[in-house]
Amino acid sequence: MTREPDAFLGGKIRLHQLEDGYRAGMDAAVLASALGLKPGQRALEFGCGAGAALLSAAALYPEAHLTGIERDCEAAALAQSNIVLNGFEDRVSVTEGDALGFKAARELDAVFFNPPFFDDPAALRAPKNGKTPAWMSDAGLEAWMEAGLKRLKSGGVLTVIQRADRLDDLLLALKGRAGAVVILPVQARAAEPAKRVLVQAIKTGKGPLQLLPPLSLHETGGPGFTPEADAIFRGERRLALRR
Repeated sequence: MTREPDAFLGGKIRLHQLEDGYRAGMDAAVLASALGLKPGQRALEFGCGAGAALLSAAALYPEAHLTGIERDCEAAALAQSNIVLNGFEDRVSVTEGDALGFKAARELDAVFFNPPFFDDPAALRAPKNGKTPAWMSDAGLEAWMEAGLKRLKSGGVLTVIQRADRLDDLLLALKGRAGAVVILPVQARAAEPAKRVLVQAIKTGKGPLQLLPPLSLHETGGPGFTPEADAIFRGERRLALRR
């Protein structure tokens, strides 16, 4: 793991990460900011890794209870140590195991995840072996979506961030299982195609699909973040997907 913890979410959490494995980035902060958890609600993250999104959610929603599930034993142990490092032991936990086969003790208010971006081995050659599990899944995206919805109570909320070109697969996986879908495109800069989509749906929910104005991460013509993105990455703003 990293010798010194990384400051994440504007320093609101500290995070040891694997030196040669997957390193958390902007996706984790954006995902956590969109959960909209209420006091006392219980949420589960599939594939929590070292805990970047899980702990970000804990910092943003201080009265929620969160569980992470992670099949990589080293990453799961790191997530547990990060929970202790940040003092969240009273309401955040991690379980080592396969997210798709995880049996929750009760139906949950929210499930969220950043699923592996690829399920075709020919589509990816990871730069390091340690990153492969985070980017490649043995199961297809539909299996992740189905498993997430199964853990939710009626009216529970599923939130996912994924490649924009997988939007049709996400919507197909939700069809007949969840509704009141909200889609937030995430683009590097204004006028550029979105590379990510944040999709949120309510189990057994009703209502028309909503396509929100995109979230632009960087200022046009420069490397700096937009004010909205900067506030999200500092943990000073939550995304309000449902108004």
